[in-house]
Amino acid sequence: MVEAKNAASSNVWDKTFKKNTNIDTKKVNFTNRYGITLVGDLYIPKNIKIANMPAIAISGPFGAVKEQASGFYAQKLAELGYMTLAFDPSYTGESGGIPRHVASPDINTEDFSAAVDFLSNQKNINPEKIGILGICGFGGFALNAAAMDTRIKATVASTMYDMGRVSANGYFDLVEEDERYSLKEKLNKQRTEDYKSGTFAPQPGLPEKLTGKEPQFIKDYFDYYKTSRGFHKRSLNSNGNWNMTSSLSFINMPILAYSSEIKSAVMLLHGENAHSKYFSEDAFKKLKGENKELLIIKDANHVDLYDNLEKIPFNKIDEFFKLNLK
Repeated sequence: MVEAKNAASSNVWDKTFKKNTNIDTKKVNFTNRYGITLVGDLYIPKNIKIANMPAIAISGPFGAVKEQASGFYAQKLAELGYMTLAFDPSYTGESGGIPRHVASPDINTEDFSAAVDFLSNQKNINPEKIGILGICGFGGFALNAAAMDTRIKATVASTMYDMGRVSANGYFDLVEEDERYSLKEKLNKQRTEDYKSGTFAPQPGLPEKLTGKEPQFIKDYFDYYKTSRGFHKRSLNSNGNWNMTSSLSFINMPILAYSSEIKSAVMLLHGENAHSKYFSEDAFKKLKGENKELLIIKDANHVDLYDNLEKIPFNKIDEFFKLNLK
């Protein structure tokens, strides 16, 4: 196990959720096949001393850090008896990668496989019992990883975004070809300007204050990322911005092209009232086999599945992983 260097001490609790003293945490790092060092928090149940434990790698939401929702899931699942790893994706949080604040359909999918590399080589983890869990945009990357990485035995995608689809087509697929071309013209012009200036222009993020006229899902995001509920200084959604040109590769590279070939188990979770529900509903239609499940959570919105214990069905997630990581 490699402990992280140049990262905040694991003895300092810097998460957005309360620490469970029955769970040990250890800051670790590992390298993906692009040579980028990823930093994660390993959550280890204190009272369960089992060799060959099942393990789950967790990341997301898109623009969040491991001290937010992914760490929340990791600790809750550790309470249920799993070794869990919440990690920051490449170019964000405490993980490496230059330039900062870049997203990539390929590299962010690879990040999940790199986490599987790491977990597969821990002496107390059974490499045949490894699952992954992606939240929001990393739900889509999790499905893409499951379509490529046959070591992944079970995948949960919670409140999933398909980042390729939304980047190319906008919400509810309302962006037409001419509009998409205009967007590409704008972003490629920005590349020229970025090269000239030696910097990367940021894309717009959440507002610092709400006017009350925003769509409900923006208000929901604000309520998580911009308040004490979920704010974290290293989170792009709380305290920063993606690079404006990050979306170019997503426009041209659909990430769920081979999701129909996933043979391992998949569970999709989505809120009944989430603006993003159609991503999971449509992704589920492509999945094949009897080991696939779509669970719609009554009266839940998109952000409820980040941290709302009354809405996140951890009992169902536990049943799913116990069945498929045995």
